Amino acid sequence: MDIPSGRFAMGDHDGVGYPADGESPVHEVEISGFAMASTSVTNAHFDHFVTATGYRTTAERLGVSAVFYAAYQGPRSHIVRQVPGAPWWLAVRGANWRRPDGPGSTVAGRGDHPVVHISWDDAVAYCTWAGGRLPTEAEREYAARGGLAGRTYTWGDDPIPDGTWNCNIWQGTFPHHNSADDGYLTTAPVKRYRPNGYGLWQMSGNVWEWCQDWFDPTYYSGSASRDPLGPASGDRRVMRGGSYLCHDSYCNRYRVSARSSNTPDSTAGNIGFRCVLPGPPPPTP
Repeated sequence: MDIPSGRFAMGDHDGVGYPADGESPVHEVEISGFAMASTSVTNAHFDHFVTATGYRTTAERLGVSAVFYAAYQGPRSHIVRQVPGAPWWLAVRGANWRRPDGPGSTVAGRGDHPVVHISWDDAVAYCTWAGGRLPTEAEREYAARGGLAGRTYTWGDDPIPDGTWNCNIWQGTFPHHNSADDGYLTTAPVKRYRPNGYGLWQMSGNVWEWCQDWFDPTYYSGSASRDPLGPASGDRRVMRGGSYLCHDSYCNRYRVSARSSNTPDSTAGNIGFRCVLPGPPPPTP
């Protein structure tokens, strides 16, 4: 989708962000026009890439990835450990994009779901093959806002307008009870719910999406005002959008300004990506 150039106020307008994430100060940013894929990269898309290139993902090469405990379908012998500080995550041998819920699971019937267990390195490899790149963090927030200035979510300020879920997040009491009011325990099809004002689907919830930038919680204090590229170096990359595990009591990061990060080789059952597409930017309206 063509995203027009423009200016926006980047950051946490509500003062509810996590201090360690560095969502403040709110600052004006000018963005050049660009084109972004309307959805996360799907299992079908990624299968085409792997078939064409023979690429093996980080999780496949390492032989292990993180699976949410309630989704795990394999034998206990494949569980390497619970993740320290987050026992609802299991490090599982054999979990990867082809087996998103661990050994015994499959992506059959989930071709239109977002590919998961994707590291930053995997995402870059796919985007390069496709002739694109990962979005910068500023591009990602600007695009997610869809033209809505200063709103909390990609659709507005009400988390459940008219009692309708607008993204795939956790409902119930995290992490033991998910009522699945939105219909999904884990990933949803990428064109479920409604697109935002720029025609982009699921810029909140479903899966975390990698950005191009290194992460620094202090970066906003000295950010460039035009097309910022993030810090010059770091040890973690930015992730945006939240995932199906977000809940106000645990990880209120499906807000449009919310930030997170992970090491470039990290993989899990709720991490995917989307690309900025090749081609010239659209004209300024």
